Amino acid sequence: MECDFPGKIIDWHGFECHEFTIDSLQCRLVKPPVAPDEKKSWFWRVHFFGAFPDADFALLKLGWHIAHIEVPELYGNDECMRRMDLLYNFMITQGFNPKCVPVGYSRGGLDVYRWAALNPEKVSCLYLDNPVCDFKSWPGGKGSGPGSPEGWANCLSAWNFTEEEAMAYRGNPVDSLEILAAAKIPILHLCGDADEVVPPEENTAVVAERYPALGGEIEVIWKPGAKHHPHCLSDPSPIVEFVLKHQ
Repeated sequence: MECDFPGKIIDWHGFECHEFTIDSLQCRLVKPPVAPDEKKSWFWRVHFFGAFPDADFALLKLGWHIAHIEVPELYGNDECMRRMDLLYNFMITQGFNPKCVPVGYSRGGLDVYRWAALNPEKVSCLYLDNPVCDFKSWPGGKGSGPGSPEGWANCLSAWNFTEEEAMAYRGNPVDSLEILAAAKIPILHLCGDADEVVPPEENTAVVAERYPALGGEIEVIWKPGAKHHPHCLSDPSPIVEFVLKHQ
């Protein structure tokens, strides 16, 4: 693994951020403005680093680090898992907590759920925000939502699937919750009940029904009338409290 950490240090919303590469892949590590918490905990922004960062800011002020490696247009495929493994292994070599908190905004749900199912012993809890939990729903648009033709083409290419193979695939988050439930991994979903992009009834609502039936613990914070954006909460206290409770 080739890594140029500490790389370039920049200001990120008033916080010190290291921009570096692992095997030529762009990574970021944001440092807290206070002493790191005793567990050296980290909040893993898997997709859309920097978007709606209220929870990131709150945790940074409590001594957490924020980490990221680029996984664009990979839709949770094997290359995505390889990249996530690279970042995880790097963090462990730096002395960080071996149990992290992966965070999936929107399509990041595909990345987070699959990596967590492959690595349940490395996860303390999951935070998902208006997440995609079935790529047939988005970007496929095979249900009630509009989907994304371009995104669907990219998803099929990323997985090297024909459309028939993608429709028959049974490894989406909604299909693969058993391992997480068996590992007793708590899950938080934040979801707008009027999400026009990622239909809740095909994504969050399915997970919210299936996970407890498998013995898992899930908390869903529904945002009445809210659409796909904005993510997070203007007061991220419920998110922070969930993460701290289960770290």
